[in-house]
Formats: sequence, structure tokens, C-alpha cells
Amino acid sequence: MATRVIIVRHGQSSYNAQQKIQGRSDGSVLTEKGRLDAEKVGEALKSIEIAALYCSPLQRAKSTAEVIQSKLDNPPALQPTDRLLEIDLPIWENMVKEEVKAGFPREYRDWHDRPHEFKMILADGSEHYPVLSLYEQAKEFWQDVIPRHQGQTILIVAHNGINRCLLLSAIGIPVSRYHSIQQSNCCINVLNFTGDFGDPVQVESLNQTAHLGIPLPPPRPPFHGTRLLLVRHGETQWNRDKRFQGIRDIPLNENGKAQALQAAKFLKETAIDNAVTSPLSRPKETAEIILQYHPNVTLDNRVDLTEICHGLWEGMLEEEIESNFPGMLHEWKVAPETVQMPEGENLQQVWDRAIACWEEIVETYSAGDGPKTVMVVAHDAINKVILCYLLGLKPANFWYIKQGNGAVSVIDYPKGAGSTPVIQAINITYHLGAGILDKTAAGAL
Repeated sequence: MATRVIIVRHGQSSYNAQQKIQGRSDGSVLTEKGRLDAEKVGEALKSIEIAALYCSPLQRAKSTAEVIQSKLDNPPALQPTDRLLEIDLPIWENMVKEEVKAGFPREYRDWHDRPHEFKMILADGSEHYPVLSLYEQAKEFWQDVIPRHQGQTILIVAHNGINRCLLLSAIGIPVSRYHSIQQSNCCINVLNFTGDFGDPVQVESLNQTAHLGIPLPPPRPPFHGTRLLLVRHGETQWNRDKRFQGIRDIPLNENGKAQALQAAKFLKETAIDNAVTSPLSRPKETAEIILQYHPNVTLDNRVDLTEICHGLWEGMLEEEIESNFPGMLHEWKVAPETVQMPEGENLQQVWDRAIACWEEIVETYSAGDGPKTVMVVAHDAINKVILCYLLGLKPANFWYIKQGNGAVSVIDYPKGAGSTPVIQAINITYHLGAGILDKTAAGAL
């Protein structure tokens, strides 16, 4: 049984509002907005059975945890731990960000461009590597905590930097990607550990903010680039039945149409400039339902966004596949990169065409001036591959990413094509009415 880990960033602090560097300084306190948002997190989590609640001892995180704890139906004891302290930036703490940029231009550039190489020279002449140290701290936390909570749900309330390192180290993403994921104040992340630290971990969701009344996390300012909304199609009956569909053109079922309509309402107020879909009917119909609120947007079909071809598996249930192709289904689940679908594709082929298509979409729709938002509606395997690629993962990590029917993920290219993407959110399903957990059908691809 998986160990579910819910990770929350603290609410807005006084230093956040003042654009000051916090680090391990404990002079920053929750603002009124931060406290109100913490209450919303507590309401979103209140009915979930949480076995343990860990937090940073710094007051902005500890206060957030206390507010959340007060809202839970069966609150566990609060366990502050130094292993959840924020990144240590002793030279910059308490300074306004603009002062840091002006006073430490080279170091600030390294901080953003090469976080794994960023260092500070301390007063005693020693070298301090803040991000590398924080990454090791996160690993130590996991090594200590995960073995103690097998099969349980635990809650962590901490900070922007340590949360990023917790997520990166759990999934096996290199620390150089530190700035590639976003953590908004009072966001919610959900990870599912399949075993101990070092075993595969599924990202159920990243940086959810809809529980705060913010449907999509806002881009990091200043933003002049391209935002992509990666959507999985609504449910089909074959999804519901756990029947492998692949390139079979299976339409949405009634629940799938309802999910698409919920996604449409969720994105109704989002300005969508362009939209792209796989040509199969299930993503195409999903896109068309969403675009009813964006009537001036033309829908572009891209054949390379078509779902993985399962070949002879298509139309079969798992037990039928095991009967006809003994052992292959197990290999698909534990080592997906090694499987050649009989008379179908392998994962590398899907990876190559999906990534080439994604890069072409980014390039095409980043042309011109001003920020743009592009919606891409595709399939489970296609979306998983794209998100793995953007996170610096490999085909072997295919199952690390969850994509629910009707889910929305958000990827920003701050300066358009060619700039380093920022994964703003993964697998938002809050609009489907089940809260912060993904409860869509766990069907076949």
C-alpha cells in the first residue's frame, strides 16, 4: 500500500509581502491573508485521515501548520523538525530582493541559472552551497520519515525551497532543476511513495491552488512568455472498464463529457489564445467542450499527439493481456521503457514523436509579442511523456506522473520558446468535485 505525502507551503508572510529574502530568518510572520489561506487548506484537508503532521519550526510555517491542524477532523500532534528548515541564505537574509540583485549580481545570476553550483563565501572564508545542502537535508528527512509511515498519509508544512527539494529528491529529479517547479503560498502537493525512499514515487499533483479560489497558479512576474495548459481528455467507457484503448477511437462517455464541461467552467475565465488536440475523438471532443467559452479560438489537430499504439493489446482487459502475452503486462508496469507492444509502439517511439510535437507547438505559438496561453489536449501516455521530459526524467520514469481524466497541468515558458520551462502545476483535478485528491477512473491507457 502506498504512503501518501501531502506537502503544503506556508501562507503568505510579512516578508513575502515585502519582497524580502527570508531564508532561516524567523522575523517573518503570517499576514492576515496567509492565515485565511491556511484555514482554506485546513478545510480542503479536514476529512482526510492524517497519521502525522510535520512542520518547520520557523514561525511562518509552524503557524500555518497550527491553523491547518485546528481544522482537521482527527488532528495528529504537531512535530516540528529542523530537517524542514528553509534554505540557508545567511548573507542575503532580511534583504529586499532588488538589493540582492544590485549588490550580488553574479551570485544572483548563479542562483537562478546554476542553483546546483551557487555558493556563498561566509565570514570565516568557508564556502557554503545553499541549494546542494538543502537537497541533502531533504533526502535525510525522507530517509528518516518514510519508513515510519508505510501505508499511511502524512502532512508536511514547510517552505518554498525545502518543498522544492523534497519534491525533487523524492522523484529523483536533479537538483539543477530547482527553479523548474513552482510552490505558491498555501499550495498543496500530493506524492505517493510505493516503498521506501529511493523506490518509485508517483506525483499525483503539484502546486494546487484551486482550494484557495485561484484556479491556476499565476506566472512568476515579470512574465512575457508562453503558458501551456496540458489537458487529459475526459473519461471513456474503456477507461471505466480498464480496457486498453491506445489508438482505437473511443468516444467520451457521459461522465467524460461532464468532466470536459467541468474543465470548461474551470478554464472559463482563463484567456486562451490557441488550442491544439490529438485527432482522436476523445481529446478532440474534450477540447471542443472547453472551447465553447472561447469561441474565437481555432482548434489545431496534431497527429503526433495521438495516444500510444498498444497494437494487439487494444480492446483487451488486463487478464486477457496476461493470458495472451504472459509476463509482458508486469514488465509494462515495472519497466515500461523495455516493452515493445506487439504490433504496436514502444515508449521511446512515443517519447520521440510527442516531444518533437511539443517543442514544435511551443515554437509555433511563442512567435510574436506579448504573453500567450495555449491549450493542448491529449492522452494519458502523451501527457506523462511530456511532463517527464520537462522534469528531466526518462522513459523509465513514465509511471511517476499521474494524469487523471479531465486534469489540467500548467507549464510556463517565461521568455517564450528556448527559455527554461517552469512546471507551475501538475494534474489539477479539483474542478471535478472530489477535492484535492485525484479520484478519476484508474483505467488503462
